[in-house]
Amino acid sequence: MVAFGKKLKERQIVEWQGYYINYKVMKKKVKQYADQIQAGALNQRYVLKDFSRMLDKEIEKVVLFLLEQQGVLASRISELNEQQDSLQEQPDLSKVTELREGYRYVGRDLLKLLFFVEINAIGLRKILKKFDKRFGYRFTDYYVKTRANHPYSQLQQVFKHVGLGAVVGAISRNLADLQDREGSYLSIYDQPALPLQEPVVDAMEAAIDRLGYSTTFLNFSVQRSLIMLEELPTPVEEHVDDQRYHFMSLLLNLANTFLYMINTYIVVPTADDYSMSLGAAATVCGIVIGAMAVAQVFSSVYFSAWSNRSYFRPLVFSSIVLFVGNVMYALAYDLKSIPILLLGRIFCGLGSARAVNRRYISDCVPLKIRMQASAGFVSASALGMACGPAIAGLLQTNFKIYKLTFNQDTLPGWVMALSWLIYLVWLWISFREPAQETEANNVPRKSNAVENDALEKGVVQPLLLKSADDEQENEGECDGSEEAPEESRRPANSIVEAYRLLTPSVKVQLLIYFMLKYAMEILLSASSVITAYYFSWSTSTVAIFLACLGLTVLPVNVVVGSYISNIFQDRQLLLASEIMVCLGILLSFNVIIPYSVPQYVCSGLLMFVSAEVLEGVNLSLLSRVMSSRLSRGTYNGGLLSTEAGTIARVIADVTITLGGYLGQSRLLNVTLLPSLLICIACIFATCRTYNSLY
Repeated sequence: MVAFGKKLKERQIVEWQGYYINYKVMKKKVKQYADQIQAGALNQRYVLKDFSRMLDKEIEKVVLFLLEQQGVLASRISELNEQQDSLQEQPDLSKVTELREGYRYVGRDLLKLLFFVEINAIGLRKILKKFDKRFGYRFTDYYVKTRANHPYSQLQQVFKHVGLGAVVGAISRNLADLQDREGSYLSIYDQPALPLQEPVVDAMEAAIDRLGYSTTFLNFSVQRSLIMLEELPTPVEEHVDDQRYHFMSLLLNLANTFLYMINTYIVVPTADDYSMSLGAAATVCGIVIGAMAVAQVFSSVYFSAWSNRSYFRPLVFSSIVLFVGNVMYALAYDLKSIPILLLGRIFCGLGSARAVNRRYISDCVPLKIRMQASAGFVSASALGMACGPAIAGLLQTNFKIYKLTFNQDTLPGWVMALSWLIYLVWLWISFREPAQETEANNVPRKSNAVENDALEKGVVQPLLLKSADDEQENEGECDGSEEAPEESRRPANSIVEAYRLLTPSVKVQLLIYFMLKYAMEILLSASSVITAYYFSWSTSTVAIFLACLGLTVLPVNVVVGSYISNIFQDRQLLLASEIMVCLGILLSFNVIIPYSVPQYVCSGLLMFVSAEVLEGVNLSLLSRVMSSRLSRGTYNGGLLSTEAGTIARVIADVTITLGGYLGQSRLLNVTLLPSLLICIACIFATCRTYNSLY
C-alpha cells in the first residue's frame, strides 16, 4: 500500500513543492507526540498547543502563496482586459481569438491553483483525522471551530476561497463577452441562464463547488440523511453520475419517502380506538404501531441488497406490498380481526424502501446537486411525519359502501392504499432505471469536451485523490499493517463484519440514536392513550398535537444547521441536547401534582425538539467517524443506523403494550422509566468517550 504522504509528493506540481503542507513532517510529529506522552515526557495540553501552532504555520505558508498566485493571475487578467478594451475601438477577429485563448490559459493556471488548494485541504483533513485517531481526541472540531470565524485566521482563505471565486468570475465574464452572440450586446449578467460553452470554465466551476463544502443547513441535512457524499470524485465519475441521473426518478424516490412516513404516522391518533373496536385493550396500539417497525428490521436488509442490482423493481415491489398492507389494515374492521390488522401493518413494514431511496441519491444523483437531493430526503421525511397525523385528524367521518365501513379507523388504510396505487402508476410510467455502473463506465465522452478531457488528464488526474485513501492510510499506517487497497475499499459482507468495523465512538453514537428513537416513539405512540386517559382528548386534538410536533422538525434543522452549529462544537451540542432530552423525560413524569395539559405539552415539546437536535448532531458526527467501508455495499452505515432506530421503535411499542397490563394509570411512568435510564446511560457514555476533550 502506498502511503498518502508519498502520493502527495508524487502528485504535487513540481515548481510549487515548497508551498504544500508538510504532511510527512506532521505525521512524524504525531508519532513523536504519542511516544513521548506514553513515556510521560509530555502532557496533553502541551501537545495540543504545539500541534496547533505547527498547523497554523503550515496553513499560513499555503495561504501566503495562494494570495501571491492570485495576485499574479489578477495582473494577467488586467493586462488582457486592457487588450480587450483596445479591440472595442479596432475590432480584429484574429486578435479576439488570441485574446480568448489568453483567458483560457489563465483559466488553466487558475485550475491548477484550485487543485493546489484542494490537495492541501485534503492533507489538512487527513492529518487532523490521524491526530484524532491516535490520541482519541476530537481535536478537529476544536481546531476548525476556533479558526473558522476568527478575524486573523488563515483557515478561512483555504475553505471560503472568496478571492478565487472572484478570479473565476472575471475569466467567465470576459470569455462570455468575447463569445459570438449573433449581434447581441447583452452581457452574462443580463442573460444569466445562457450557457457558456467553455470547458475550462466548467472545470473551474466544478472545482469551486467541491471547495464550497461548509457548515450550512444543507450540509447538516445531508449528514442527517446519512447519505455519503464523496469528497473528491474523479471527472469520469461525475460524467457517469450525469448519465445515470433522471430528475423524475429522483422525484419518485422522494415521493416514496414522503408517502412512507405518512403511512407510518397516519395511524397513531386512531390506533387505540381501532384496537378497542376490535375487542382489544387500548394499549394494544403499541403492537399495532410497532408491527410496521418489526417488519422494517428485515425489509431494510433485503431492500439494501436489492438496490445493488436495481432501483425500479424494489420500488414497484414496495408499492404493491404497501397497497396490500393498507387494504388489509382497512378490512380488519369489518372482518373483526386483530390478526388481519397486525398482518396489514407488517406488510406495510415489509414495503419500506427507504434504503433504496438513500442508495439512489448516493449512487445516481450528480455531486453538484446531491447535497440538495439529500436535504430533500430529510425534508420529505419530516413533512410526511407532520402530514400523517394531520390527515388522520381530517378523516373524521362514518359511512358505509356495501359492506365496507369508512370511518376514522379504516379511512387511513383506504387513503394510503389509494395513494400507493396512484404512486405505482406514476412509477411505472415515469421511472427510468439507471444504467449499471459497469455499463456506465464505458460511456464515451462527448466530442465537444476534447479540450476539457486534455485538461483533466494534465491537471486533475495527478492531483485528485480518492476519499477511500483515507481508510487505506488509517488502516495501514496506524497499525503498521500492509493491507491491500482492495481490502480497505471492500464493503462489509455481513452485519457481523459491519459491526466489527465500528469504533467505540461509533457505538456510542448508535446507542444515542437508539435512545432518542426510543424516547420519541414512546411519546408519539402512547400519546393517544395517555391524552385520552388524563385529558379526554379527541382523535382530532391528538392529531393536531402530533402534527405540531412534526412541523417543528424543519425549523429546528434550519436553526441548528445554519446558526447554532456555527457557534458551538458538535460534542457540546450532543451533550447539551442529551441533557435536555433527559430533562424533558423527567418533567413528563406524573409524580405528585395532578397531571395537566401544560405539563404534558411543554415536557413533550421539550423532549421532542431536543431529540430532533440530538438526532441531527448525532448523525452529523456519525457520518464523519464511520469507516468508509460502511459508505457502500449492502451492510452500510445508513442500514446500521436504520436498524438501530427501528429496533428502538419496536422495543418502545412493545413496552407500551406490556405497560398496559399494569393499568392505564401507571402506563405513563412505566414507559418513561426505561427512556430515562437509557438517556442517563447515554450521557455517561458520551462523557466517558469524549472525556479527553473537556
